Parts: sequence; structure tokens; C-alpha cells
Amino acid sequence: MASGPEFDHLFKLLLIGDSGVGKSSLLLRFTSDTFDDLSPTIGVDFKLKLMTLRGKKLKLTVWDTAGQERFRTLTSSYYRGAQGIILVYDVTRRDTFTNLSDIWLKEVEMHSTNQDCIKMLVGNKVDKDQERVVTKQEGIAFARQYGCLFLECSAKTRLNVEKCFEELVLKILDTPSLLRDTTSTRKNILHTGLQSENSQESSSCC
Repeated sequence: MASGPEFDHLFKLLLIGDSGVGKSSLLLRFTSDTFDDLSPTIGVDFKLKLMTLRGKKLKLTVWDTAGQERFRTLTSSYYRGAQGIILVYDVTRRDTFTNLSDIWLKEVEMHSTNQDCIKMLVGNKVDKDQERVVTKQEGIAFARQYGCLFLECSAKTRLNVEKCFEELVLKILDTPSLLRDTTSTRKNILHTGLQSENSQESSSCC
């Protein structure tokens, strides 16, 4: 093995949103291209993904947080150091959309340590278009209001899943303040993961 790092940057990404919106399914589809109906995440789970963009080798640690209220104090520390946060809602459940501004963006404001952290709004489950209650236009308007990137996707059909993560990472690469120390912080990020008893054992759907 060469003594230098095997990647140019290590990025920490966080998936947040209500239980059942498909955060874990998105993570599973992105990291292993599989889909399962998963049980709700207990605490925090994370997976690693290697990708190359713009000639840079990137290592992503993607954190999947529990949506249930009783786990929120447990997951608050996982916002620390995140360069990107994906806010996920279910296009067939309006409450999961309204809770983004009522609950989740307030959590980001309270716990995020990177002022320039990139936010991506993701409307999941567009494969259930006949059950849709949140329009694409509403998603676009929300993203504009709160300064988020925006995409709709389906973890089930793979639609736009890869694109969600790629667009988020490209925006991080365009933000110089987020690139500082992204090779030297890998021990800290992985150490945080190992502190969670659930970090690699729990599997998920929320």
C-alpha cells in the first residue's frame, strides 16, 4: 500500500427527515444498488462509498439518522463536521414535507458546525405518482426559500438516486471552505462512527 491517502477528499454526508420517508432505502440504493423495505433505523447507521468526480477520488461517509423523535438527542452529535445534508420527504405524505421546515431545518440550524454546509432537498417515492400529495413545484419553491439544491427521486426504481449524491458532492467541491482538512479529518469522522453501538449493525428505512 502507498503511504499517501487513497482518496483526495473525505466528505461526511447526513440523511435526515421523518421516519418512513426512505432515507435508508436511498442509502442502500446509492451504496450497493439494492432495494429493500427496511425497518426503521435505530439510532444511526453509516455506509462508505468511493466515487470519482472531476478527476478527484472521493470517499463518502453517508450517515443515516433515525427519524423518530426519541432518537434525536442521540443523533444531534452526528451533524458535527458534515459538509452535506440531505433532507428527505415522501411525496405521498404531506406531513413529512411540512416537518422539514417545522423540525428538521431547525435541527440543522442548531447542530450543524459548517456554516457553508450544502443542503439538498429530496422528494422520494415518485414511483407512487398516483398517490402524490406534494407537487414538484412546491419542492422547488421550498428549496429556493431555504437555499437548498432540489431533486425528486425513487429509491425503488433508482430514478435520480445517484444524481442526488453527485450534485450534492459537486456543490461541496465548488465550496472552498468545505474542502479544508477533508483528508486529515478521516480519523475523527470514523471514530465518531465507532462510538455508536448501532452504527454498522442497524438497518433501516426511515
